[in-house]
Amino acid sequence: MQRIQSRKLSDVITEQLESMIIDGRLLAGQKLPPERELAEKFAVSRPSLREAIQNLEARGLLLRKQGGGTFIKRNLTASVTDPLMDLIAKRPETQFDLLEFRHALEGMAAYYAALRGQPEDHVKLKQWLLEIEALSANEDKSQESQALVEFYLTMAQASHNLVLVHVMRSLKTMLQDNIKANLEVLATGNDVAGTIQSQRKTIVAAILARDPETARQASNEHLAFIEDTLLEINTQDTRIQRALRRIEIKK
Repeated sequence: MQRIQSRKLSDVITEQLESMIIDGRLLAGQKLPPERELAEKFAVSRPSLREAIQNLEARGLLLRKQGGGTFIKRNLTASVTDPLMDLIAKRPETQFDLLEFRHALEGMAAYYAALRGQPEDHVKLKQWLLEIEALSANEDKSQESQALVEFYLTMAQASHNLVLVHVMRSLKTMLQDNIKANLEVLATGNDVAGTIQSQRKTIVAAILARDPETARQASNEHLAFIEDTLLEINTQDTRIQRALRRIEIKK
């Protein structure tokens, strides 16, 4: 018979803290609570907790600032600052490439959010819907785009699929830029904002009704509408520019 080896308490704490980082309960850049508070939360001794923190620091997940506390490293999602990703994000044609990619991501998020979403997830989704609606009247689309990214991240978190959450979180900056650019163009359309907000409500209603197929279909129809509307507006803008050039030539 082989001897069963007991695990070190610090290793157990390390795994729990890792899980909190993975599932988003601890976010990049966030400051950890004081050691005393964490030790009480985990019901462990401070030396064991301190060893666990040192483990995570050695793995590059935590950053200790002298006299300032311990933080989750900001560059956990370093892919968003990758020079190639930055270059791709700045190319105009990638706006539609990202919209196509969002069909897969957000459709999957909506599907699994309807399948696995919990009451607390539903509350957050409804809160973000209200926040987005309140911000939609602003001419500056920065805050609205930020709220929309949080709405889609909340939907991903409601899917309880850790890979999906991290993929969407790694694309957060690019998503926000994409959404902001889209909102600025869509604002020139007739009653587009009302239609889009209604579509988002349909997605959330399907998630709350625990209807995965309807949620995915509603998400895909929402993004297809945005894509078609953007193409139509861009086409109209091109026609106007050509007409203006002709007028200038005649003059």
